[in-house]
Amino acid sequence: MIKSASVVIIGGGIIGSSIAYNLAKMGCKNIVLLEKNTLASGATGRCGAGIRQQFGTEMNCILSRESIKIFENLSQELDYDIELNQGGYLMLAYTEKEVNQFKKNVALEQSLGIDARYITAEEAKEIVPPLNTEGVLAATFCPTDGHANPFNTNFAYAEAAQRLGVKIYNFTEVREIKTEDNKIVSVNTDKGEVLTPIVIDAAGGYSGEIGKMAGVEIPVYSQRHQILITEPVDPLFKPMLMSFSRNFYCQQTPHGSIIMGFGDPDEPKGHDIGTSWQFAREMAQKMTAVVPLLKEISMVRQWSGLYNMSPDSQPILGEHPQIKGFYMAVGFSGHGFMLAPVASRLMAELILKGRTSIPINKLDIGRFERGELIIEPSVV
Repeated sequence: MIKSASVVIIGGGIIGSSIAYNLAKMGCKNIVLLEKNTLASGATGRCGAGIRQQFGTEMNCILSRESIKIFENLSQELDYDIELNQGGYLMLAYTEKEVNQFKKNVALEQSLGIDARYITAEEAKEIVPPLNTEGVLAATFCPTDGHANPFNTNFAYAEAAQRLGVKIYNFTEVREIKTEDNKIVSVNTDKGEVLTPIVIDAAGGYSGEIGKMAGVEIPVYSQRHQILITEPVDPLFKPMLMSFSRNFYCQQTPHGSIIMGFGDPDEPKGHDIGTSWQFAREMAQKMTAVVPLLKEISMVRQWSGLYNMSPDSQPILGEHPQIKGFYMAVGFSGHGFMLAPVASRLMAELILKGRTSIPINKLDIGRFERGELIIEPSVV
């Protein structure tokens, strides 16, 4: 194993792999990425893989807008098909509160150049003919939203990074992060020690534990989110279907299987990635009410992954003020895959140039102490 590096990245998911690529692309040399299992084995490989620009905060709208632009050219840039499918996101409103929020969201999105529109239930059914519009008061639709293959995207970034000289070590677990005089000195692993002045915490569901190794507390926690998938069937609908009030998302993949999930408000904090029959039952009840044709389709399997949650459901990006050289790209709160292309580019800019092309100072860890949380209203 290499003995020293200019940068050590901890975590081989989409965040860590894309940061490695962007650092190398910008000219950084001697980069090491450490993954305790295999690439995409954590949250990335277990996510719903949706990418959307329909949010309720300016920060998320801007970041997701720029991320979509990168996604649209990523297969060509990385020379690897990420299976991008821009079928749109159809957001369904079932309450007056949701209607009012959607109107605000669309006004914000349109002011930022995002092609989103507020539509009626009838127009929603034109987009998704099998949709049961009973109870639907209104909807929003953005045609450039969609989804991509999370494994392909993760592998594409990792392989492109390796072509640029990044060294990736799978099955390598971090045991200790050494500091002296509040500066990063080295990373100890089960394969040996790597001397380095810079560590990037991109460990997803275990990012808080990595922070503790460096002697700092990061205000994040992990929480299980479950997903199920059906047998492949002929095309039923193109967009991702989503509702915040009824708490679901559902999409049909290019090969025909339908992926769906929801967030359990009573889910305890922790690292449990088991599954439950209760989830499968409730998920089926939710979605067969929305798309009755799904009653005729068989479920194939289910799984779960970890959301790494921050207090305001926004990522924490930047250097920790107490430890020079300890950078964080954590707390994406279920949006890591969709924000990875732009977040990784901005992290690389911050580390190498000390400034970013899009301001991310409001996403620093200090916002919680300052009481400057950026609450995102549109999350499942």
